[in-house]
Amino acid sequence: MVAMQTPPPKISFKEQMHQARENAILQTTCRLLGEKAFDAMTMDDVANDVGIAKASLYKHFASKEELCCTAMVQILERVQAYLHSLPDTMEPVDKLRALVRWSLERLISDEMPLLPSRNSSLRAVLMANKQYLDGLITVSDQIGHWITEAQAQGRIDPSLPPLVVLYTLYARACDPVVSFLKEGGQYADAEIVDLVLRTCFDGLAAR
Repeated sequence: MVAMQTPPPKISFKEQMHQARENAILQTTCRLLGEKAFDAMTMDDVANDVGIAKASLYKHFASKEELCCTAMVQILERVQAYLHSLPDTMEPVDKLRALVRWSLERLISDEMPLLPSRNSSLRAVLMANKQYLDGLITVSDQIGHWITEAQAQGRIDPSLPPLVVLYTLYARACDPVVSFLKEGGQYADAEIVDLVLRTCFDGLAAR
């Protein structure tokens, strides 16, 4: 006789609304962090943008630090999901290029950079967050594996330390050249992404 499976408990309407509001808060936080950066962004900014009272925001997150850490952990989860979505048949260097393109597209649309710059106090907060660090290590290990494979295939200079290549790729996720070019208005967003990709993977030397 086949045992009957117990159906999962139903989520109440109140819980659904709570989760929907929390998702809206996190999405808004990611965008505001991309636009204003951690130091300039306030809890008032988030509450006003979402359209809720500041007191309601604090029912979800006790501090700006907790809110931003949660948002950054969510970003890393999205990165991991993207890495897993890349087909196994894709060449390692093409996976790296696809990841950098995806990162630049997030950056140019004012979503949160994957790796905060060193002059951001958000970085100090994140370095004390175990969940964020664990996610960053997982992502770095996967990217590092693709880097060493691409070097073994001669697609990336094997004389470069893999860690240098890794940090170079991470730097594209908070590259100020993207905002400089966008503010200049001379290039469309897609052109900016292509140009930065070319300088990253093809270099500046004439060919």
